[in-house]
Amino acid sequence: MRIAYIAVILFLVTVGSVVFNFTTPFHFDAIGSNWELIDITVYITFIICGAAFVVLGLLMAWWVYKFQYQEGKFAEYEPENATLESQLTIVTTIGVVVMLAPGLVAWNDYINPPSDAYELEVYSKQWNWMYRFPGADGIFGAAHNKYVDLDNPFGMKPGDKYGEDDILIVDKTVKIPVDRPVKVLLRSQDVLHDFWVPAIRAKMDAVPGMVTYFWFEPIVERVYEVLCAELCGRNHFNMRGEMHVVSMNEYSTWLNDQVTWAGLQAGAVPLSPEAALGRDIANEAGCFACHSDDGRALDTGPTWLDIWGGTVELDDGTTRVRDEAYIVKSILDPHAEIVLGYTTTMTTVELTEEELQSILDYMKSLKSEPAKQETTEENDSESTAPAPEVDSTTIPDEEP
Repeated sequence: MRIAYIAVILFLVTVGSVVFNFTTPFHFDAIGSNWELIDITVYITFIICGAAFVVLGLLMAWWVYKFQYQEGKFAEYEPENATLESQLTIVTTIGVVVMLAPGLVAWNDYINPPSDAYELEVYSKQWNWMYRFPGADGIFGAAHNKYVDLDNPFGMKPGDKYGEDDILIVDKTVKIPVDRPVKVLLRSQDVLHDFWVPAIRAKMDAVPGMVTYFWFEPIVERVYEVLCAELCGRNHFNMRGEMHVVSMNEYSTWLNDQVTWAGLQAGAVPLSPEAALGRDIANEAGCFACHSDDGRALDTGPTWLDIWGGTVELDDGTTRVRDEAYIVKSILDPHAEIVLGYTTTMTTVELTEEELQSILDYMKSLKSEPAKQETTEENDSESTAPAPEVDSTTIPDEEP
């Protein structure tokens, strides 16, 4: 009877696994890229392996029950069965070929980006993602891990003329345009990482000392989670980011807000995603019809440049510090305190708490650039030195 129980358990495990597969909420997210073939490959593998699991599970349950020990009954020893071995070899070979063939086709496409794909570099380190776009010249500047320091997080090669206009994203969030193929170049500063965007079905190892790559074409505008799919240290679980697939207009606007390598060296600070969102919200709400964000004086309202933390004189002769409480009150109740020289023309704006916070983040970012210090003759001579030629399709001088 105990053998019968084991047979029943094997049967229930097999059937229960099938039922769980069709009732579980853990399935693929909707695909967001051109890699339907990768999904097809996974499903083919899943179906073949699942069918083999069900057949073997049910056979095991049946064999355990049928061939259980009976007194006076003996097993027959059959060391060779050429017919059975041939059948199993043929069936197994067909199954393996059917599983591997679509994957080989997908891999061949995966590593051969189209000629019109633009390039994006993903730079990984424990435990962050950073991104780099080629500038107006369309060529990546040379980079090397030996140049990495606090002021040069990407390891940009000093003096390389192709690197001056490279756009550096020192944030875990990156935006890319929809319906455009992108070739992703991967570098690592320290250990083995793996750049993975599950909904796009795209992933590749970032290997120290190498530049690896793959490509994809996003087809749905949405926010995608970026993960590291390689155990890279104690904070591996926290190595996350976001990839925003947006329209070309939004992508272009966002990219123009980012700093170049030359700008970073000069002390420029890029807009955070929150501040950029605040600027867009303010623009849609019509704020820039009455206010400027570049220091220009308008008759309708004070500029937002350097507005945070300064002092202002009101029309009743008092002064106020432009702290967060004052600015929030001025936005939500614009007629409560009028700045000297202006009138009560501003209308009340309906904003959610999140939208208001984004606008505040943008206001905080609007600061005048500090005056540039005079450079020495030595620095001038270094900056005008000729730069070496680099290959436009790779990131040269990477550490072996």
